[in-house]
Amino acid sequence: MSIFDLFDRISSDTTKPNGKIEYVITGLGNPGLEYEGTRHNAGFCVLDMLAEQLGTKIDRLRFKGKTAEVTIEGVRCLLLKPTTYMNNSGESVVQALEFYKIDASKLIVVCDDISLDAGKLRIRRKGSHGGHNGLRSIVDLTGREDFQRIKIGVGKKPHPDYDLAKWVLGKFGKEDSEKMEESSKNACECIKLMVQDKTDEAMNKYNS
Repeated sequence: MSIFDLFDRISSDTTKPNGKIEYVITGLGNPGLEYEGTRHNAGFCVLDMLAEQLGTKIDRLRFKGKTAEVTIEGVRCLLLKPTTYMNNSGESVVQALEFYKIDASKLIVVCDDISLDAGKLRIRRKGSHGGHNGLRSIVDLTGREDFQRIKIGVGKKPHPDYDLAKWVLGKFGKEDSEKMEESSKNACECIKLMVQDKTDEAMNKYNS
């Protein structure tokens, strides 16, 4: 391999970004093997898929979470998976935002949504926490609601009296797993648009 080939390889590596972090992209979930593949970990699944597409892993321990620095469509971003457990997600997010001096408007949160059918997406520029404890923690600790979010539908409870915790900590059946695979791919494409300030395009193309 010539020195020119080596330079081309280095310069084309999207996992070796240069410059200031411009976006924090966080996927919400719970750490630990027992929570892998559960409805509440839809955000983690999307970030893992995105990291795989970029040829990296989210494994550097920082900001009470696991992180990776990447370049997405020419924009330097931090991928963040809080390890605080869902209800305290804001602790991790705030540390990252403060460290990089990033405004909450440059935060993208990916999380599950039980009001949407499995596999559906809803992209929003801002909004309330809507009863989601991970979003509630971020809203409470940042004092802001004007951060972007991608909500991944995980399906409604089978009936109103069904225990909510049991539902969100349960795993998908085969049919819903296939839908979630497709929606996770679409969520990754949304992120690629949103970091280019093309949120309207993402909404028009992927909102269910």
